[in-house]
Amino acid sequence: MKFDGFETLAIHAGQEPDAGTGAVVVPIYQTSTYAQDGVGGLRQGYEYSRTGNPTRAALEECLAALEAGTRGLAFASGMAAEDTLLRTVLSPGDHIVIPGDAYGGTFRLVSKVVERWGVRWDAVDQSDPEAVRAAVRPETRVVWTETPTNPLLNITDIEAVAQIAHDAGALHVVDNTFASPYLQQPLTLGADVVVHSTTKYLGGHSDVVGGALVVSDAELGERLAFHQNTMGAVPGPFDSWLTLRGVKTLGVRMDRHSANAEQVVAVLEGHPAVRRVYYPGLDAHPGHKVAERQMRAFGGMVSFALRDGEKAALELCERTEVFTLGESLGGVESLIEHPGRMTHASTAGSPLEVPADLVRISVGIESGADLVADLLQALGE
Repeated sequence: MKFDGFETLAIHAGQEPDAGTGAVVVPIYQTSTYAQDGVGGLRQGYEYSRTGNPTRAALEECLAALEAGTRGLAFASGMAAEDTLLRTVLSPGDHIVIPGDAYGGTFRLVSKVVERWGVRWDAVDQSDPEAVRAAVRPETRVVWTETPTNPLLNITDIEAVAQIAHDAGALHVVDNTFASPYLQQPLTLGADVVVHSTTKYLGGHSDVVGGALVVSDAELGERLAFHQNTMGAVPGPFDSWLTLRGVKTLGVRMDRHSANAEQVVAVLEGHPAVRRVYYPGLDAHPGHKVAERQMRAFGGMVSFALRDGEKAALELCERTEVFTLGESLGGVESLIEHPGRMTHASTAGSPLEVPADLVRISVGIESGADLVADLLQALGE
């Protein structure tokens, strides 16, 4: 039989019991090199762990299955994955379209590093496909999408923007970190490449840093694998094992993240100290219908703006007790941050600068009632 349920793939794809011992968990192949059966005679294709490692290979196979792709590639961080991708597919004189509220690290990579290679870029509101179409030029090679975006939780119609990119002869890349493959599979909607910071929901326990690319086209996968090996920004076997362990519970965790976020949003929406709540699960969210169509649920990320401005936002971040003040997201524990001063500081003074009164929370899997109570006390109730 062929089993293709998401939770089944998360536990079994690339993770057959060990042939030698029957171990049901993939071993940590903590080795840098491999004995060869004669000069050039590679045993099961392994020669050096930058090029390939069995623990990493299991993770890559699992990620490809979860994203319905042909090939997955693991990296030492999400930014290493982004850098490798852009250096693989872009050349001087090319053009890239990014979201108008892109993640600060992506913006920094494009504006401070990639631009120096002679690559031009534009940032546009991708919740409007026609704005994307208008931004595309003859030299556009990549349309880079985040959906939901970080930190304003805007939604892009993946199918529509993928078609616009393909009409222009460009690749459509989707950063799927906020949704995870459990909530959304961009390749099935027409995207060419999915990017992940596996540090976040895929790893899920705030104990490992990693990144990944998953592609639908095998030839592109080969090109990326060449650059992955050549550039060498790969995860070690223990990091790969930790990520693979986290992936096994992704489905049940995402259900809880999403359910808790809905409880939190319901309280924030009616609170007098809150000016606006950004969450695609809200009927009033401009991207709600698109999110409803392309996502299984609306996820655990919530942003909100305070009526009393930046000072109130900063004070709130200092007062929570269950929510930990810290960067990153997607772990089992709840986190709170001020994007303008923390994760998105690199966008200050640019068109991508985030509102100063904005707070971003990563809603964890603790008791939903405790999370609500913590936010209410921090808001002054």
